[in-house]
Amino acid sequence: MERTVLPRLRDPAAAEEVRLPSRGESGPLARRLVLAVLQSWGLQPLLEVGELLTAELVANAVRHTGGRTIGLKLLRRPGWLRVEVRDSSRALPCLIVAEPGMAECGRGLLVVDTLADRWGADLLPRGKGVWFELKVRERTA
Repeated sequence: MERTVLPRLRDPAAAEEVRLPSRGESGPLARRLVLAVLQSWGLQPLLEVGELLTAELVANAVRHTGGRTIGLKLLRRPGWLRVEVRDSSRALPCLIVAEPGMAECGRGLLVVDTLADRWGADLLPRGKGVWFELKVRERTA
């Protein structure tokens, strides 16, 4: 599957969404895809945080939405990278601030809120897209 969807994700002009099964194994697949795209775009400084935040959004979509598939989309524009995970639910995510010592479950959006430069959710005609953005330090000649 990676070979067939990776060229579509790598094309920054296409801004295409790829569909992944809404199952646990899509988390590692989405992380690999994001790493490969970021490397091809020369965004090595964003590899670790991009991979982590993608994993959080995919895990939330798989765990909380009940759809059969999820969508993964990467957008690149001057100064910014956006990763979006789409699902069929129209229920918007909410940030839960857990008390210290509470279970680790439910802290995914707190990680996104802490590490992303911006994040949010948009209602779509059929579901929603939850996204994060990271600033890209452009190279100057």
